[in-house]
Amino acid sequence: MPINAVVQILTASIAPVIVISGVGLLLLSITNRYGRVIDRARLLMRELQDGDPRGADVRHLEDQLRHTHQRAVLLRASMVFSSCSIFFVSLTVLSLFAEQVFHRSLDFVGLPFFALCLISLVISIYYSIRDIVLSLTALELELSSAKPRGKRS
Repeated sequence: MPINAVVQILTASIAPVIVISGVGLLLLSITNRYGRVIDRARLLMRELQDGDPRGADVRHLEDQLRHTHQRAVLLRASMVFSSCSIFFVSLTVLSLFAEQVFHRSLDFVGLPFFALCLISLVISIYYSIRDIVLSLTALELELSSAKPRGKRS
């Protein structure tokens, strides 16, 4: 394969590869949030099973657990769509490579894959934003149950 063809392949692949890098960082962030939410859910479950809370405390812990579960569902959806975005951009790069190797115009393959990549990315970000909004609600719920502490002298 001549060097010009390799340069053309690399040039055409730069933008999609940058998308992979950016989405990968987003996916890393979402995965970290997901891990924290799962850890929090396990802690709440342990408190419900081990302790002997009063009825109001049980309801409060169950409310927190429900919010935590909703966050986990949102974050999982965000991770799935981020992964789909990376998958579609990878197919875009593959179609660009095939286009250069076989000297065929395969825009009808690469462009829809790139469009699917961007759509998946937008959906992923949507679910991520919903998690951020819900996380504040969960924090407010937790703060509402905090017992006021006496003043220190």
